[in-house]
Amino acid sequence: MSNSPLIFRQLFDPLSSTYTYVLGDSLTGEALIIDPVFEHQRRDAALLRELGLRLLATLDTHVHADHVTGAWGLKQRCGSQILLSGQAGAAFADRLLEHGERVGFGARYLEVRATPGHTSGCLSYVLDDHSMAFTGDSLLIRGCGRTDFQQGSPQLLYQSVRSQILSLPDACLLYPGHDYRGLTVTSVAEERRFNPRLGGEVNEADFSGYMSNLGLPHPKLMDIAVPANLRCGRPDVETGVEQAWAPLTFTFSGIWEIQPAVLAERLAERSGEVQLIDVREPAEFSDALGHIAGARLLPLSQLAAHAGELIEANRPVVAICRSGTRSAQATVLLQKAGLAQVANLAGGMLRWRAEQLPVEGNATQ
Repeated sequence: MSNSPLIFRQLFDPLSSTYTYVLGDSLTGEALIIDPVFEHQRRDAALLRELGLRLLATLDTHVHADHVTGAWGLKQRCGSQILLSGQAGAAFADRLLEHGERVGFGARYLEVRATPGHTSGCLSYVLDDHSMAFTGDSLLIRGCGRTDFQQGSPQLLYQSVRSQILSLPDACLLYPGHDYRGLTVTSVAEERRFNPRLGGEVNEADFSGYMSNLGLPHPKLMDIAVPANLRCGRPDVETGVEQAWAPLTFTFSGIWEIQPAVLAERLAERSGEVQLIDVREPAEFSDALGHIAGARLLPLSQLAAHAGELIEANRPVVAICRSGTRSAQATVLLQKAGLAQVANLAGGMLRWRAEQLPVEGNATQ
């Protein structure tokens, strides 16, 4: 085991209550993602970029029935490999994992443990120093995944959890694939003691009887998610890149940004194509920072009420403010108003001036 410091982030999808996990080696910048969600590919790629990480691989804990994996999309964006169980029966994977293998990132690694029962291809991933484990749906916080479809088996799940997860050290933190109550983490000691399905003195017969009588409806997205996940999230039809009107950056906070130099070049090449909306107050528009030539003043407080009448929907829009904070909010408002091509000026007028780009108004050097 290496003492290389770990970068760790726990991310959440509110629609499916899915947790996605980012693990990185801080010395080499190599990273893995566990259970990415299709709709959050841009978010995940943005976080990796902002943390200075290079994604080696995505690891799914199983073939999900409640959401589509982001593995294929991240492979296209980041060049990462797709890893999941050899028992899953999925196409387009780059590496099929078996019990006992290791998946390395930098000087760190995850140990692969087969934990079938929720599905036949469930895996749990244990960090090299046994300080944390990622259990997918095999073990949830005070619960576990269902066992009534996708070759599930209560007997197998009981044996898997007891032998492969609850056998870890008491202090090992357990991170589940989902939680529906806002809980984020548990531990081996807690689940051994308090899990009503798998802890305490519960035996295999108790557990099997309980799980065989849950009577749950199938997940709403099962007919869509399972076939898609058997393709590792590869769409039937590949979609084009969004916001292709200029080189933009998608931030972890969910905002498209354009860098000052890129905007200046765009304005010089195609004057009049981009609509510049300055959302500062009138006094700021002509203060010492000045404003960009051609920018229209529309304070943030008035933006929602007047965007439709003052902004053309078929032309790209760049929102501008002093530091990029108010204009970031403006991009959200403009997108809600139905504008598809919207970006925030990164760093606002402060960065524009710092890069010595031209301004108008009461600007001072």
